[in-house]
Amino acid sequence: MNLETKQYLLKLARNTIEHYLDTESQLEVDESDLKDDILKEKQGVFVTLEKHGQLRGCMGYIDPVEAVYTAVIENALKASFGDPRFQPLARQELAEIKIEISVLSKSEKVSFDSPEQLLEKLEPMKHGVVIKKGPRSATYLPQVWEELSQKEEFLSSLCKKAGLSPLEWKDGHVDVFVYTVEVFSENSV
Repeated sequence: MNLETKQYLLKLARNTIEHYLDTESQLEVDESDLKDDILKEKQGVFVTLEKHGQLRGCMGYIDPVEAVYTAVIENALKASFGDPRFQPLARQELAEIKIEISVLSKSEKVSFDSPEQLLEKLEPMKHGVVIKKGPRSATYLPQVWEELSQKEEFLSSLCKKAGLSPLEWKDGHVDVFVYTVEVFSENSV
């Protein structure tokens, strides 16, 4: 993704949030105005908000269910006003928020026969990880490795996020998927 496209998506996310604060409605975009075809491709997308270096909201799609530009609009709104971990974003916070966008590759299932083999296949800082068991699932973007750098700790925390036992990745039969991301933020472009 080129610099101009990244800048467009970051501006789109911020404009979406501002528009909602002004009108309580979703920003509309004319697809014919989009300059880069990648914006129309379906990809997994997460939008993360940070305030003073702390998480303030993060929502997204792992699977490619929406066009990139649509996913940015929807997830900017969800991260701002629908993340159950936080109160809805207030207008006075907007100037303090930094936006980060992660565009995901297609996830791939990891084949493993033992916990040790799973650990060997994970690449910190490169892989985002999804754990699934039955109806329960959760993901961590690759950026989470910065906080949870030990593979065992990362997987245990991810299991807890999915509502599973922290050792389910060792003891249970879980499906594990990995993906990579192209990540960019208002601080980096």
